[in-house]
Amino acid sequence: MTGRVAGKVAFITGAARGQGRSHALRLAEEGADIIAVDALSDFASVPYPMARQEDLDETRALVEAQNRRIVAAKADVRDQRQLRAVLDAGVAELGRLDIVVANAGICTAQAWDDVSADVWNDTIDTNLTGVWNTIIVAAPHLVAAGGGSVIATSSAGGIKGLPFFGPYVAAKHGIVGIAKSLANELGCHHIRVNTLHPGGVETAMSAGLVGLDELLARNPTLGPIFMNSLPVEMVEVRDVSNVVVFLASDEARYVTGLEFTIDGGNTIR
Repeated sequence: MTGRVAGKVAFITGAARGQGRSHALRLAEEGADIIAVDALSDFASVPYPMARQEDLDETRALVEAQNRRIVAAKADVRDQRQLRAVLDAGVAELGRLDIVVANAGICTAQAWDDVSADVWNDTIDTNLTGVWNTIIVAAPHLVAAGGGSVIATSSAGGIKGLPFFGPYVAAKHGIVGIAKSLANELGCHHIRVNTLHPGGVETAMSAGLVGLDELLARNPTLGPIFMNSLPVEMVEVRDVSNVVVFLASDEARYVTGLEFTIDGGNTIR
């Protein structure tokens, strides 16, 4: 078996579509087996529909087409007990765990005075507490394996203050804190913890955002915050997945506590 992560097992949240599916497929292309989970349920506070069972089934089929094994199941990252049970069952079936991609997340756009309690709570519970839960349930398996790589999806909004995304930006900044703290705590077990910081990515999430254009039209001085240095508006999911493969592989064996940007130069402006 060949590949940059051959023989490894990766646990990916939010894997039914978008970045999560892309990460699962890209890691499978490089030889990894996959444990894929997704909540598969909508949020009343989010204007776009979440993934469905048929989306997760498609992820399963795409991974299997790479001749890799996959355990795909419904699990909500907000529920640590449920997440642990699904992961433990997946590890029991596939034999080990080496890579964790804490990817599940939601996003809404609104002015600060339109942020409802539900929007705040759902975003923080999913995007921040969900990342914590993912790493905490996975860490014992990585310790047992003698080490591994944890990759948490933050955002350009985890580095700079993107307007109209208050709860999202708060959560994505918080992910950096979690990652850096755990990079120190888990380093003695040869576990590396890094964060991804994409700019805009072409996914159902970005396509489902409503209201941002109107908000920027009313606040034109804030528009340049969203501009990239490179002449692109968005990156593609595979661009992010290629970084996931690097951070998951032994090529990055001494890379930990890193904020890795894939943002077309957004965060350097």
